[in-house]
Amino acid sequence: MAGISVTLEGDNIQLSFQKGEQSTAVVMDPHAARSLVRAVSQLLSAIGESTGEGDEMPEELVDVTSQTIDIGMDEHGMAVVALQAGMMPPFLLRLKDDEARHIAQSLLEILNSPRDARVSHGDH
Repeated sequence: MAGISVTLEGDNIQLSFQKGEQSTAVVMDPHAARSLVRAVSQLLSAIGESTGEGDEMPEELVDVTSQTIDIGMDEHGMAVVALQAGMMPPFLLRLKDDEARHIAQSLLEILNSPRDARVSHGDH
C-alpha cells in the first residue's frame, strides 16, 4: 500500500508518495494544487466514486480574470474564445456555429434588457 502525505513548504504544498523503498515528492503552488484537486474530483466523478461532498460536484461561478478576452477562429473555422477565469489556468473554448450563435444572441438579449429586469431575473 502506498503512503501519501501532504505538507506545507512555505507558501507551497508538498505532495509526497512512498511505496516500498521508493518515494517521490512534488512541490506545487496553490494554483497548481487547486487544479490537481479539481482534476482528481472530476476523475472520481467519472468513475462513479463519490467526491466526499455529496454525489455531485458543486458548481462554482468564477469571474473572468483575463485582461482581455480573445475571440477568433481555429484552423477549421470554428469560433474560439480564449480567457482565464478565477484561479483556473487560461483556456480555449471552441464553439460550434449554433453554440456561438446561441451565446451571442443570449448575451445581446441580456445586455439589451433594462438593468432592473436583469436583477429581478438573478442578474443574468
